[in-house]
Amino acid sequence: MEIFKTKSALKAFLNPLKASGKKIALVPTMGALHNGHISLIDLAKESADIIICSIFVNPTQFTDPKDLEKYPRPIEHDLAMLNQAGCHGVFMPTVEEMYPQGADENWHIDLGNAEFLLEGAFRKGHYQGVTQIVKKLFDAVEPDVAMFGQKDFQQVLMIKNMVAYFNLPIILITCPIIREEDGLAMSSRNIHLTAIDRENSLVLSKSLQFVINNFEKLPLTELENRAKLFYQNLSGIDLDYFTIANGNTLEPAKSKNELNIIALVAAKVGSTRLIDNMIIR
Repeated sequence: MEIFKTKSALKAFLNPLKASGKKIALVPTMGALHNGHISLIDLAKESADIIICSIFVNPTQFTDPKDLEKYPRPIEHDLAMLNQAGCHGVFMPTVEEMYPQGADENWHIDLGNAEFLLEGAFRKGHYQGVTQIVKKLFDAVEPDVAMFGQKDFQQVLMIKNMVAYFNLPIILITCPIIREEDGLAMSSRNIHLTAIDRENSLVLSKSLQFVINNFEKLPLTELENRAKLFYQNLSGIDLDYFTIANGNTLEPAKSKNELNIIALVAAKVGSTRLIDNMIIR
């Protein structure tokens, strides 16, 4: 497994492979890897010959500097996982490599109204930062396919909109959420959960599963209201939102007949903010 710190070194490695007809997959990450990330690499092998994983903690997508500061960076652990998973190359640029001094980093594109809903309402400007760095990674790797996890459903939607905005010839593949045995969605943030937080965190998947189990039995409004009741008597949990939404717009679903419906939730569990979702149809 090769490690690259610069775009020029990465391109020198990839260009001959592309010239020989090899398909390239990119798995963008911010490190602190877990089995959810490895599942993206496993799925990438089905669509490409060469797998490149990027590890870069992107400063422009953090609205809280403290969140950026405390983001975990267990690099030796991450590299060992990627090597064992059969990753061919790891792109680990510095902030200066991705945001060179003196470069015009003015970035704002139209991502649609969904940018301002749900996570966008709580983290102003977050998705402009996400799409900015993903475009930079796409320019560095020029992949045929790129893998993203369903857990960040809104993020994937924003990246799809960015790809359409620039008309990029990249296929985006959304990979299913990987869960712990008790249902908690795997996340790099889970290491911050105390034992009590860890127990309380199960309410996210339980409330989503309630919607899945009762979708055909209850009206949409009642489903949503009853799912929110799961959070009422739990101390140490603050619910940011629970919504049953149209998966294309993230606006509240108006009818069960809509083709793409998803339940999404975000809550602060102790001092850690978690998100989760389940696709209904």
